[in-house]
Amino acid sequence: MDRSLQLNRSSWDERAPLHAASKDYEVETLVQRPGHLSETVRFDLPLLGDINGLKTVHLQCHIGTDTLSLARLGAKVCGLDYSAASLAEARVLAERCAVAIEYVESDVYAADTVLPAGTFDLVYTGIGALCWLPRIEPWARAVAALLKPGGRLFLRDGHPMLMAVNEDHQDRLQLEYPYFEHEAPTVWHNDQTYVETEQRLAHTETHEWNHGLGEVVTALLAHGLQLTVLVEHQSIPWEALPGQMVKGSDGEYRLREQPARLPLSYSLVAVKA
Repeated sequence: MDRSLQLNRSSWDERAPLHAASKDYEVETLVQRPGHLSETVRFDLPLLGDINGLKTVHLQCHIGTDTLSLARLGAKVCGLDYSAASLAEARVLAERCAVAIEYVESDVYAADTVLPAGTFDLVYTGIGALCWLPRIEPWARAVAALLKPGGRLFLRDGHPMLMAVNEDHQDRLQLEYPYFEHEAPTVWHNDQTYVETEQRLAHTETHEWNHGLGEVVTALLAHGLQLTVLVEHQSIPWEALPGQMVKGSDGEYRLREQPARLPLSYSLVAVKA
């Protein structure tokens, strides 16, 4: 797992400045428009609700566009990530926007050892984060440890059913990758990141893991959280299945044909007893 962590962290360190420079992350829009929120947080708002004044930690925060958006909604927020380069971009963004956000460099499994455990009203995890974790149980343990009684977790992520589909088959939905958590990662080799850029990556190998919906829910229940919301969505904010999707005005991608065939993402809210 140490090698996987090192490979993935090197990839994120290299991607961070590319993402910050890309129009996809809307960094300049966030700087120029003080009320602007990231597309991810705008999508989350109906289920996220009022977070004004809540002590919040954003796990796996990357370059901080969603973290900044949570702060603009009134949360007292800090961000955590294991990529030093990502946090450097996040700090620059917060400074340019004159918003006070604390950023902490750490593996998410150790979040409760570098942040004050049992003090947070809200743990927020944005979409596309869980696939970088080898095991879901230590993540659930850290989430529960961070929350105070009555505090809640808000999670949106890619649906594990989607993650089991091989995107290379552009004429059909074909399951080829694990749905359930496996010790061995799915290994990818790619010299491109997911934003528009001409830069090619030097760190091309990354490791990912899928976590079944039941595995995520069961891990949270085992650590004393009570599920209050679980919604499956027919959309996701990236073109997960090239050639089979259309982009809506909300920035979300949906299947062009028979969108009810496959859940693409899900939102989950759980409260610490």
